[in-house]
Amino acid sequence: MKQRQTLIVTASIIVVIMLLFGSRMFYVINPGERAVIFHSISGVLEKDNIVGTGLKIVAPWNSLHRYDVKEQKNEETMDVLDKNGLSIQMDITVRFNPQYERVGYLHEIFGANYINRLVIPEVRSTVRQVTGRYSAEEIYSTKRNEVEQSVIVETAKILSKNNIDMQALLIRSIILPAEIKKAIESKLTYEQESLAMKFINEKEVQEAERKEIEANGIATYNRILNASLTDKILKQKGIDATLKLAESPNAKVVVIGSGKDGMPLILGGN
Repeated sequence: MKQRQTLIVTASIIVVIMLLFGSRMFYVINPGERAVIFHSISGVLEKDNIVGTGLKIVAPWNSLHRYDVKEQKNEETMDVLDKNGLSIQMDITVRFNPQYERVGYLHEIFGANYINRLVIPEVRSTVRQVTGRYSAEEIYSTKRNEVEQSVIVETAKILSKNNIDMQALLIRSIILPAEIKKAIESKLTYEQESLAMKFINEKEVQEAERKEIEANGIATYNRILNASLTDKILKQKGIDATLKLAESPNAKVVVIGSGKDGMPLILGGN
């Protein structure tokens, strides 16, 4: 009888504990989540013992802190200054996720609110540092890719040191004061026109040089030819031509020695 009463009392105590502390003892860690356990009595945080997915039982006097480790996105609109102190508005998108096996260290330093305590401040700080090295024109047009790449590399580096993997960072838009934007666009248009004119001028110079080289070549050829064509050579060529014409079946009269310089004179022929 005593044994039965003991069992009933024990069961009752268990039921009471389950009712009182059940919500603090049983946890379901979903896919894309990780958790870390803090021992309230000893004050120990299990930084290296990361809780994976599934049903987990935790002593009611301990606490479990879960983290979403899926890729997350944050969008920021920022006012930054270029190296000359000009105000620029930039829209930034950053995609990131906590490092799966390092959420314990992330929790110890920054806690569950790590996005506002770590990610956003570091993104803003890095963007401001990078843009401060360039002029508005470079940021807006001539070195935009370089600026974006510098922001990506430097932000990823500092987030990685703090247990965050940055997947991407995009500069969605850069907004300048209207008068500055107009001045930059006018300058870029002028520079493009100047480059086009420079190209045309270079082509004309090249064409003039080509024609000069061609003319010099023709002149040189004529000088060499004139120097080589002596009277004897010309007479010999005339005789050779006369012989070929004489062999032709067409009717003709050849007067030997009656042409200029004593060359044969050819009359008639069809």
